[in-house]
Amino acid sequence: MDDITRRTILAATAAGGFFAAAATAGAQSNEPIPQPMRPGHGGTDPGPRNLLRDRQNPDILVPPPTDHGTLPNLRFSFSDSHVRQESGGWTRQVTVRELGVAKDIAGVDMRLNAGGVRELHWHKAAEWAYMLYGSARITAIDPQGHAFVDDVGVGDLWYFPPGFPHSIQGLNPDGCEFLLVFDDGDFDEDNTFLLSDWFKHIPEEVLSKNFGVPGASFAQVPDPSQLYIFAAAVPGELSSDKIAGAIPVSPTLSHKMLAQQPIKTKSGTVRITDTSVFPASKTISAALVEVEPGGLRELHWHPNTNEWQYYIEGQARMGVFAASGQARTFDFMAGDVGYVPFATGHYVENTGTTTLRFLEVFKSSYYADVSLNQWLALTPPELVQAHLKLDPQTLAALHKEKFPVVPA
Repeated sequence: MDDITRRTILAATAAGGFFAAAATAGAQSNEPIPQPMRPGHGGTDPGPRNLLRDRQNPDILVPPPTDHGTLPNLRFSFSDSHVRQESGGWTRQVTVRELGVAKDIAGVDMRLNAGGVRELHWHKAAEWAYMLYGSARITAIDPQGHAFVDDVGVGDLWYFPPGFPHSIQGLNPDGCEFLLVFDDGDFDEDNTFLLSDWFKHIPEEVLSKNFGVPGASFAQVPDPSQLYIFAAAVPGELSSDKIAGAIPVSPTLSHKMLAQQPIKTKSGTVRITDTSVFPASKTISAALVEVEPGGLRELHWHPNTNEWQYYIEGQARMGVFAASGQARTFDFMAGDVGYVPFATGHYVENTGTTTLRFLEVFKSSYYADVSLNQWLALTPPELVQAHLKLDPQTLAALHKEKFPVVPA
């Protein structure tokens, strides 16, 4: 038997085993095996196939009849990103390399164990962060030599402008996990200005002259490969890390997003954070959206910039309309990233049985959206009726007030 024949038989055997396993799994879970078909369209998929993936993406496997055209991929999961593991935690990222359409924003998911330190560093892009789990201590200085140190917990934000040196450290009892957002899609977490890296590339005599001590004083600086995210002792009380006599950075570089009064409807809430409430965050604005089961982040678009999304919990589907008959639907779950191009109409629907929670993030100093419902309600009804042929009851049901989560 030649190698080609042998590989063919092995592949067929493996495929048969997969289909048997898939059928067994479907039978055990009482879930039908999804097929790329709807009445009168499509057909079965004999395989090979990734059944788990197909189950996670029903609106890609069987797009709604309203989908049309060739919109680019607007979804990527952090679960598909490389995880860099270090002694103090781990990190993974979604940049333009992973999600090609997102040229203006990149995201990093980072975990620091208790005491774990993200090494003192700086970078060219601005850094915005949302705390997902636990607590952390953050430090920074500004170009005027003003100092910043604070402890942040779940739902808190920070913002470090480009070039501001800073650090992050996990606190007791179990460190932290947080989402970092950068205002440059080409940002690479592995290509930042690290303190140890610079020290290793400065001549000893220059270090001596700069700091006024013998150059040999820096002989014990660790190699950069030992740091980046490294284990260290958990710091003491916040007050112990405040530098005596230092002038604090103003405006503050942290913000408690969950403490904001939300916009409430009976089906969800929205908290909007931009420079109106967090003045330091000059290039990033965001909304934290909560949608109850069956609810919908209403049909809308953003008139100022693209939208980068991060799904914190729950399940959702997003429909996107890009004009000229272009429309596509995507499915999301916790840990996924979504993207909506500038001025593109869209909705986000809770398709699960628990609260959907996600972030809308924008490379902008201010948050703005246009509601389809409100637009129609504030347009002369005769003009709306001439376009859409709506009956009087439907026209009367339009909302002059914006309800970001419906039904309201």
